[in-house]
Amino acid sequence: MIPFNQPFTIGNELAYMQDAVQRGKISGDGFYTKQCQFFLQNRYGFKKALLTTSCTDALEMAAILAEIQPGDEVILPAFTFVSTANAFVLRGARPVFADVDPLTLNLDVAKLESLISEKTKIIVPVHYAGISCDMDQLLEIAKAKNLLVVEDAAQALDAKYKGRPLGSLGNLAAFSFHETKNVMCGEGGALAVNDANFLERAEIIREKGTNRAAFFRGEAAKYDWLDVGSSFLPSDLNAAYLLAQLENLETIQQQRLKLWNTYYKELKPLADAGKLQLPFVPDYATNNAGLFYLLCRTPEKRTALLAHLKAQGIMAVFHYLPLHESPYYLKHYPKVSLPVTENAARRLVRLPFYFNLTENQQSRILEAIRKFYT
Repeated sequence: MIPFNQPFTIGNELAYMQDAVQRGKISGDGFYTKQCQFFLQNRYGFKKALLTTSCTDALEMAAILAEIQPGDEVILPAFTFVSTANAFVLRGARPVFADVDPLTLNLDVAKLESLISEKTKIIVPVHYAGISCDMDQLLEIAKAKNLLVVEDAAQALDAKYKGRPLGSLGNLAAFSFHETKNVMCGEGGALAVNDANFLERAEIIREKGTNRAAFFRGEAAKYDWLDVGSSFLPSDLNAAYLLAQLENLETIQQQRLKLWNTYYKELKPLADAGKLQLPFVPDYATNNAGLFYLLCRTPEKRTALLAHLKAQGIMAVFHYLPLHESPYYLKHYPKVSLPVTENAARRLVRLPFYFNLTENQQSRILEAIRKFYT
């Protein structure tokens, strides 16, 4: 079986983990955590980058920083992972789901203003597959309406919008280093803080609501409980693994882009023949090869293709189930119709995609797809 995903090592992951143990500190905010944070800040220009145990935790920190209250509304696409909504629902917010653009599967900015009400507090663009949302118009609307922007950049590390790194455009942004992402540490994430108003409080919230980080830097005589918060710090073992991957980011990206471009080139004849739809990269965006998907013509064709690939020893999968159709949402909120989201979610197939996918394995996958369609 060719798996859908496969974790990998590329450099000093294991050596750095051993070194973290020998340094005598493997809990949060150790040497390797700080190195990862410096890397992210220096490469992407964030005012502050804070490693977290997951992208989910980074989003939950964003919701606390934004002071979400019961009754507030947050606009986000329904085509996303449940964490994007849960982070704000946990604080009492009502998710207001937007439909997506049929080409990028990102939040359809043209429909954004119609969703804004007096209760709206945040817009959460999700950069699906590492391809940027149309951010100029979104940021303009947010500024005019005095709304915060929290980028869900879980899949968007090293991707850009008009030359600017994704995650640097909103007030806050959340990244994922889950094992399915470009660079990984099993479970991990980061909160990027771009709004100076949030810098000090973000650090306090991350440290259980205390000024412990400032205390360890010698900036406070003692540390106290100052705010709400939780334990959002990852183990320095995770950070050690992550740093080794960040150090090899260029090599990882080159290989992933090679795999992505091969998929696209080899499947384009089927797309040109109208048998399937391939990912679309707008002129304003760069492609970070976050994942590779295709859209079948019908849900029935998708089901048949997945079964065919499985029979050939290839594990391909579908992706998000639309959140506005979930049992939880329908139990608590009125039903809404998002036709583009519903249509795309029922037709989408994600192909195996990971750093050490071999040429032979990729050729097998492509041949199996061609066989299915011919």
